[in-house]
Amino acid sequence: MRAKDMRAKDLMTSDFDFISGEATAREALNLMNRTRTHCLIVLPRDEYDGHGIVTDRDIVYKVIATGGNLDRAYVHQIMKKPMFFVEPLHDIRAVARLLAAHKLTRAPVVEVGKIIGIVSITDIIRHIE
Repeated sequence: MRAKDMRAKDLMTSDFDFISGEATAREALNLMNRTRTHCLIVLPRDEYDGHGIVTDRDIVYKVIATGGNLDRAYVHQIMKKPMFFVEPLHDIRAVARLLAAHKLTRAPVVEVGKIIGIVSITDIIRHIE
């Protein structure tokens, strides 16, 4: 499939998990290792809150590299929020432009208000001819 015909739903991965913002960075890393993922979707605190996202890179850059303690750094302190979402039918070139413009490595794919997957720059690179 050529890039001009690809949509976010064609490249997204369904392998992702959720975590509470009250979890520690160590708990987040352990969950990422168990699920073999590089990011977790952070659950909203209440019905007025939005989702966040925490990546392995956030943990390395914001906790480990700064000499922080994995057991005292909380996900809500290091996550990215607000998140940029894409829809399943978004053209993959538009997704790539969004990621580049905001210096992001991934974005959740949302359909009818529900996160159904995540598309990353790695997914895009793997599928370009």
